[in-house]
Amino acid sequence: MSEKKSGANNDPKFAQRRQILKGMAALPMFGLLAPKAFGAAEASAINTTGLAVTDDSVTIGILHSLTGTMAISETGAVEAEKLAVAEINAKGGVLGRQIKLIVEDGASDWPTFAEKGRKLLQNDKCAMVCGCFTSASRKAVLPVFEQYDGLLYYPTFYEGLEQSKNVIYTGQEATQQVLSSLNWLDKTKGAKSYYFIGSDYIWPRTVNKIARKHIENVLKKEIVGEDYFPLGNTQFNSVINKIKLKKPDVIYVTVVGGSNVALFKQLKAAGVDFSKQTLMTIAVTEDEIKGIGAENITGAYSCMKYFQSIDTPANKAFVAAYKKMWGPDAVIGDPQQAAYLMPYLWKLAVEKANSFDVDKVVAASPGLEFPDAPEGLVRIHPNHHLWSKARVARALPDGQFEIIYTTDLIEPNPFPKGYQ
Repeated sequence: MSEKKSGANNDPKFAQRRQILKGMAALPMFGLLAPKAFGAAEASAINTTGLAVTDDSVTIGILHSLTGTMAISETGAVEAEKLAVAEINAKGGVLGRQIKLIVEDGASDWPTFAEKGRKLLQNDKCAMVCGCFTSASRKAVLPVFEQYDGLLYYPTFYEGLEQSKNVIYTGQEATQQVLSSLNWLDKTKGAKSYYFIGSDYIWPRTVNKIARKHIENVLKKEIVGEDYFPLGNTQFNSVINKIKLKKPDVIYVTVVGGSNVALFKQLKAAGVDFSKQTLMTIAVTEDEIKGIGAENITGAYSCMKYFQSIDTPANKAFVAAYKKMWGPDAVIGDPQQAAYLMPYLWKLAVEKANSFDVDKVVAASPGLEFPDAPEGLVRIHPNHHLWSKARVARALPDGQFEIIYTTDLIEPNPFPKGYQ
């Protein structure tokens, strides 16, 4: 696995986690080995398109940022995917075959994502790839997967306005997350004015365009400011001063990655009190709080489909297994859980199709359900997104979230009329 060192996170905790991941990536196979299932079909019968499938194994790829500003968010996704693969292998694999992993580092650089995606498909012949995090990285690899008919499972909440035969989207699209958060703020907080702060790339700008239309056209409320900053930016004092002058009812945050550490520390240093000033983030999970520091975000709200504090047997088992593999101090955020789902959803589709061929797996995917997912029941829609719930939660001093609102299961609608 190749890595770029420039821009690497200097936090020793993340450095330690990267070393663990690098060591795991060097293994030819991850998880407990199990013999090929009795009567399993020969590889030639269930793999007619030249993928890396043998009578005993199937190779898949992992493509995330293990270095750079996005490593704070993406390292956990790799951990979750490896946990799922280990569990699947321990239970006999997929169609009697053990899953082998090839891990590549996108290095928080979009051309690198495209390059590594091409390698995983052309050279390594991966049957599927768990990958990307930002919309910019996904947009960079999408033409590659469509050109080579690869299959990408994408775990991050995102702006929607996309649907591809070659992608299964396991995070939420904007109508599930953004509209849910705004409706809750309107009903619960009586918010009349909003200030947008975002990172400067596809996802924040597009979701804020959707949010603006909902705030102005549906809720009939006002946006009093909107500012964007480069990925990795660490200077937010000027916008914090503007916010203090404008006094919005809600600060609506779509800043991603390591920049959140600087933003929330600077908000705290400027005297912004989240018990008095409502702040809603749709990009900060428990995983980022480890870098931000719980004391700097306590009282702020987040809207996700998953929080580690979900009180169900399935989630408790997932959290226990995650901590057993990655250490007692490990925490789990929304994209990690969505990443954990991906190998399982692929396994369900492969076994329904009785084939690893991408077209057959894709055709078998709509309607598949995972009732015991940590977040609760999910179902693959024909548009390749998941039916899922949205949850609003408040950040606590211990770095976890208290869930205070949960929707019913929401149908995914990546092309919402009136919001494009």
